[in-house]
Amino acid sequence: MRVRMTFVSGRVAKKAKTKTKTRTRTLRRDAETLPRDRSEPTTRMSGGDDAAASYDHLVKILLVGDSGVGKSSLLMRFIEDSFEEVSPTVGVDFKLKMMTVDGKRLKLTVWDTAGQERFRTLTSSYYRGAHGVIFVYDIANAESFANVEEVWRKEVDMYSTISNGVKMIVGNKVDKESSREIAKEDGVRFAKEHGCLFLECSAKTRTRVQEAFDELVKGILETPGLLADAEAGPKVNVLGAYDEERTSGCC
Repeated sequence: MRVRMTFVSGRVAKKAKTKTKTRTRTLRRDAETLPRDRSEPTTRMSGGDDAAASYDHLVKILLVGDSGVGKSSLLMRFIEDSFEEVSPTVGVDFKLKMMTVDGKRLKLTVWDTAGQERFRTLTSSYYRGAHGVIFVYDIANAESFANVEEVWRKEVDMYSTISNGVKMIVGNKVDKESSREIAKEDGVRFAKEHGCLFLECSAKTRTRVQEAFDELVKGILETPGLLADAEAGPKVNVLGAYDEERTSGCC
């Protein structure tokens, strides 16, 4: 009985194996007749290496400053070229943007941090690894300017892990000139004292927003060793924005 059962089981297994091979050949034949566009997902997946090589540098930029100074509006204007009144950021938000500067393809991650004090412990970790920091104040709010010195610059010094990151002071809301509380000269003087770039702009009217980010990114690229795979080059003059001929056309 054991011999016969083994023999029968072998025949059944052999027959099942034959059916499986037949079904496999049928499936393969059917697959070959499918339209070409059905194979698109496979093609896209195989392009992963190309996608990874689509940029030369990954750049992290932070926007910091008091709540209500217009950080989110600046981010929206830069990324989407649009403007709308938005509620204060809760925690942290970020957006991506591709740029080409001096032949270098850059993938920017721009982080918008909350200005409220209750979110300080949450946002502190996002300072780490930032290649560039934009300190934003409202030209019509003297307290927001004072806090760049008293609060935000100290936090960046405390939590930042990149000592030679490029920093910029931005006076936002120049569209509110009639309500100005901080003179442009005060912003320039403060930026010089702390080795920062300086620029005034308006997210609402689009004035000089793109230029602010362009200047910051250019400074990052020109700072040797700031990006992991950056090429060696001349040291950037972070006070270049204050040269006589550039200052005359500034803001």
